[in-house]
Amino acid sequence: MSKKVNLAVAATVTLIAMAVTFSITMVVSMNMFNDIVTGVKNREQMYNKLSEIDRYVRNNEYADINEDTLNDTIASGYMLGISDPYARYYSAAAYTERVGLENGRLMGVGVSIIKDATSGYARILRVYDGSPAAENGLQAGGFITSVNGTSVRTMTDTAAVNSALTGESGSTVTLGYLTPDRQEQSFDLVRTNYTVATVFPQLLENGVGYVDIDSFAEGSGLEFRTAVDNLIGQGALSFVFDLRDNTGDDLNAALIAADYCVPAGLIAQSQAKDGTVTDLRVSDDHEITAPVVCLVNSGTAGGAELFANALRRMSGASLIGTTTAGKGVLLSEPQSFSDGSACVITVGLLLDNEGGTWNGSGLTPDIEAALTTDEQSSYYDFTVETDPQINRAVTALAALVS
Repeated sequence: MSKKVNLAVAATVTLIAMAVTFSITMVVSMNMFNDIVTGVKNREQMYNKLSEIDRYVRNNEYADINEDTLNDTIASGYMLGISDPYARYYSAAAYTERVGLENGRLMGVGVSIIKDATSGYARILRVYDGSPAAENGLQAGGFITSVNGTSVRTMTDTAAVNSALTGESGSTVTLGYLTPDRQEQSFDLVRTNYTVATVFPQLLENGVGYVDIDSFAEGSGLEFRTAVDNLIGQGALSFVFDLRDNTGDDLNAALIAADYCVPAGLIAQSQAKDGTVTDLRVSDDHEITAPVVCLVNSGTAGGAELFANALRRMSGASLIGTTTAGKGVLLSEPQSFSDGSACVITVGLLLDNEGGTWNGSGLTPDIEAALTTDEQSSYYDFTVETDPQINRAVTALAALVS
């Protein structure tokens, strides 16, 4: 009798389990179906709306329509509409230029520039060693006034000027140039290979090692380590790491640099859309034990924020300057499309070693050191010795060392 009872109970439990499994499967399937249907309906609405607009415009628009421009603008508008501030669309021409720069087929003339709001020209911030610009005597503080006969004043922004300076290796570009003492000159520069440094070290008085980390690019991690080692060899007893206006584009380079500074432990993590958290890098036991301060401002973003945050949390470094950009996200690699265009989107959230995020809020400095209005207008005229924010950082270091 007991065997029959046990069999009956087992059969009942099995049937209940099957029913529960079936119910759960049906609920999950219905939710998935509803999501798919909702997605299809939303896309259908989007396509219908575009179709209505397109039909009306083509029937009534007086001006001719450039189909390539239209398609690129629609794609750019899509990126603007997804509420991702870091999503970017590249036209086929823009993506080809990006790839060309990355593989060395395309290059500039060896200058870092910014479109000057006052003059409208391109102010030269840095000239790279061994570049065509350096070999022809162009200097930081000078201005590029024209490119191949076109006034820089007619170019919309810094990116447009950089694009005009870019071309095939071995090609020639004619530049109008204004020297730092405002002498007009003209140069024909041949674009050739040169090394774009991103880390610029200098030993200051009292054993302060100043390291300007201009950007985080592919080789910046190794550059940073070499710079720090060289400064220590020269007698550096403390460090100022200048991250102002560093957009932190190469996250891996920032992690490598941070790893060289902090003690053993988890440096940072990322969180995917589904909540999955992944460790980005765990530091070894090598660290910089000398006092460190990091200079930051509203242009400090992405990997540069990660670097500064890791040094503050893991090594006790002080942040000096103003609140950072608050770009704490992980971006995708460029996704290319059939017509040669591409896009980049946000695929995750950056987290510190305890799961916190600075995305949207930025990093608040330990010591506020904002520039005055007059100082802001002279920002690009400052030297390492006269820069008030660097001087504030050196003063803070002196207090830590004493």
